[in-house]
Amino acid sequence: MLEASISTVELPAIPGKRYFTIGEVSDLCAVKPHVLRYWEQEFPQLKPVKRRGNRRYYQRHDVLMIRQIRGLLYEQGFTIGGARQQLSGDGAKEDGFQSQQIIKQLCTELEEILHILKR
Repeated sequence: MLEASISTVELPAIPGKRYFTIGEVSDLCAVKPHVLRYWEQEFPQLKPVKRRGNRRYYQRHDVLMIRQIRGLLYEQGFTIGGARQQLSGDGAKEDGFQSQQIIKQLCTELEEILHILKR
């Protein structure tokens, strides 16, 4: 029941700032700060800037990556290892190919609709 409420949460828009604290990212991604720190260890793509006192500062691309990781884990049901593999490119290549196929199919269907409307 808890997982269902997590996946239906609509995430807020990302403000136009350059850097975000871990608390801000936690709010933007609906993930607790300790989970963000854990994900840093598990996903090599996630590397926030660390400044004085080891304070983390996330950039926009980090927030987008966290949202992508969150989607894979909480909404699509991937394991940590599966999500890591998906992000590393093994699954991304397959998804890219599928996306191209879908786009081609949509273009064909739209051309058919345009042809019908021109009659």
